Formats: sequence, C-alpha cells, structure tokens
Amino acid sequence: MPRRYYALDLRDDDAAIAEYERLHQPGNVWPEIAATIHASGIEEMEIFRTGNRLVMVVQVPDDYDVPIKRQVDDPMTHAWEALMDRYQQRLPWAETGQKWVPMARIFSLAETLSAGLSGKKT
Repeated sequence: MPRRYYALDLRDDDAAIAEYERLHQPGNVWPEIAATIHASGIEEMEIFRTGNRLVMVVQVPDDYDVPIKRQVDDPMTHAWEALMDRYQQRLPWAETGQKWVPMARIFSLAETLSAGLSGKKT
C-alpha cells in the first residue's frame, strides 16, 4: 500500500499550534470528518509537526487516485476546513486554493543500498 506525504504550515503562534494539536487528539476530531476521510479510500492518516511545519502521511490502496483535496459537498467537511483555516497558513509555493502540498521523495535507503551493491559512486 503506497504512502503519500504532504506539507502545510500552521500560523507561527504557540497558542494556535497548541489548539490545533488539541483539536487533533483522539476524541476531538469530529467523527463525521474521520468517517469522510476513511470513506474516501484513505486507510491511514498521520500528521507530524516540527515547529509550525506539518507533514501528513496518508496510506492508500494501490489503485487510489483521488487528490488530497477533499472538495466534498458536505457541510461538516466545509465547517471543519473553515475551523482548521484559523490555524493553518499556505506554503509560499502552494498553488492557488491548495492547502496540503504533495511532497516528492528524494531519498530511499533501500534503493541506495541496492545501487551500492553495483559499486557505483558519484
């Protein structure tokens, strides 16, 4: 099952960051939101933070081709996204309307070790 990675920043405000984390603790995410995410085909989702930078890891089925933009015509999703917008800020290189920006893998230990077996050095 593939994993996809996305980045987003929070407003650089300690109180806002603490509230964002609180809202994402088990029992605080609205059940409808978790159900909508899961119903979209996402099997697992984790969000990590350092400073005000967030990284989201999403595990999806092999045939998953839905972009992370969940433009669901659902009032609860729109309400949750509006609430999250209070704490989030777009990355400077995000496209217009883009919240979570896909990340590109630039290193794989397994591939590096495999390539190293051929003795190739750069």
